[in-house]
Amino acid sequence: MKKISFVIPCYRSAQTIGKVVEEIRTSMSRLSDRYCYELILVNDFPGDDTFEVIRKLAEEYDNITGINFARNFGQHAALMAGFHYCSGDITVCLDDDGQTPADEVGKLLDKLEEGYDVVYAKYTHKQHSAFRNFGSRVNELMTRFMLGKPKELYISSYFAARKFVIDEMVRYRNSYPYVIGLVLRTTKNIANVEVSHREREIGSSGYTLGKLFGLWFNGFTAFSIKPLRVATACGGFCAFAGFIYGVYTIIKKLINPIAPMGWSSTMAALVFIGGMLMLMLGLIGEYIGRIYISLNDAPQYVVREITGCKE
Repeated sequence: MKKISFVIPCYRSAQTIGKVVEEIRTSMSRLSDRYCYELILVNDFPGDDTFEVIRKLAEEYDNITGINFARNFGQHAALMAGFHYCSGDITVCLDDDGQTPADEVGKLLDKLEEGYDVVYAKYTHKQHSAFRNFGSRVNELMTRFMLGKPKELYISSYFAARKFVIDEMVRYRNSYPYVIGLVLRTTKNIANVEVSHREREIGSSGYTLGKLFGLWFNGFTAFSIKPLRVATACGGFCAFAGFIYGVYTIIKKLINPIAPMGWSSTMAALVFIGGMLMLMLGLIGEYIGRIYISLNDAPQYVVREITGCKE
């Protein structure tokens, strides 16, 4: 009998996490002849009573572990913390708001049994807001360009992975974890399975515009050097354009000696090139800053308290 580890990052989900846990218990009771399971609930927002709800669930059920962060570290850090504590042959990650259908976990497990290493849920119709859908679209383009994700592969927060994939991800100790990048660099044997997507019943998404930008920036600076190559290409293009413009100016002056030299075009060229230089220097500085933080052993997360079966 295989063991399933459910890892759920929790963010202001005191009113929803109990329903998600109950739905998992109901779903897994139907699969009890094939699987046993455990739940790892990681509280990423210690400013409300979510962990008190998790503590009560851990006291009620002997296969639940609750992890409480010292502060908000983000969804991907919460997933990494859950990976460190899970012990299943298969790990399933899903959201805490009930939008990802826990009662359809059997579809992911069945697809994984076909021989795939990772299976992502693909939603037939997403019930997110227009803002979240836009963010998902940008993330899709970024992972395709920066991380080499196949065009046909759909990435979501609801997925199942084999133990060796999780073990490889746990080896990543740097300060900026990005789970999608870790999966894609571990295996390409990935599949999708269609599931439904529910409307959010309570609250709103914890992803703000700033958090989405931080997530995207982390993804393409932590797992790809393509931005630096793009910077090099832009620098080469600007240098070539400047050279061509200089040749054009000299020829124009030779053909028509009384032609006025353009002050506005000179300033435009200087402002453009100066802006490009500042942009490239900022990008290089971002990489150097992340190297500095990693060398200082900045933690991915800090656990304040653990409750439940792995306390």
